Amino acid sequence: MSVDDDLPPVPTVIGGAARTAGSSPPAAPSSAPQRAVRLALLDDHEVLLDSMASWLRANAPDFDVTLTATSWLQLVHSPAFPTDLVLVDVQLSEPVSLEARIRTCRAAGATVIVLTGLDTPDLRERALRAGAAAFLGKSQPLAEVVDVAREVMGITAGGHAQRDWRPLPRAAEQVERPRLSLGEEAALRLYASGRSTSEVAAEMHVQFETAKTYLRRVREKYARVNRPASRKADLVERATEDGYI
Repeated sequence: MSVDDDLPPVPTVIGGAARTAGSSPPAAPSSAPQRAVRLALLDDHEVLLDSMASWLRANAPDFDVTLTATSWLQLVHSPAFPTDLVLVDVQLSEPVSLEARIRTCRAAGATVIVLTGLDTPDLRERALRAGAAAFLGKSQPLAEVVDVAREVMGITAGGHAQRDWRPLPRAAEQVERPRLSLGEEAALRLYASGRSTSEVAAEMHVQFETAKTYLRRVREKYARVNRPASRKADLVERATEDGYI
């Protein structure tokens, strides 16, 4: 039996507000603020987990740390799961693959960011191919992690959610796909799978400036078809939408 076969069922969360029969629903305010993004943290280092949760509660009011878990089973069995966003560590003691964790969260409706101290190109590629929105190292300041989380969740500086990170199904949205050269396509695939520009250049056996030019042209071409990709998270989204990763 594979590890994936051992996965526990994902709980279904149902919610709603009751009102008296025959009564009129309360009028919605014209400009009600968007609720905070419900956030779950999964890390088996309990001290680090508590430290992260405390910092986020004090410094990121647009995120609601709804759930902290030190194990995969604790996460998925919590009545608070699924949340809007899950920060997932790579190294857990349980024999559940990184891909299985990411895909289970995505299937439940949660966006996933991998936050780990083990940063390798292979892990990056595995995480992004499984559907993670970003792959970040624990050496980064939490303020930068929050900036990436806001970016993938589509939160503006004012704290209002604009869009979901996940692309719409093809049937729901007709988009124009720019025509990329072979070099631009190769650079996009590598960059969107987690490589840095330097690593893209090395794997393509070209100069750093050449790889940088390829990626600049990719961004320009997406901008011309009204699908801007000025940031790396945008390029990952575009590459996912168009089947490059």
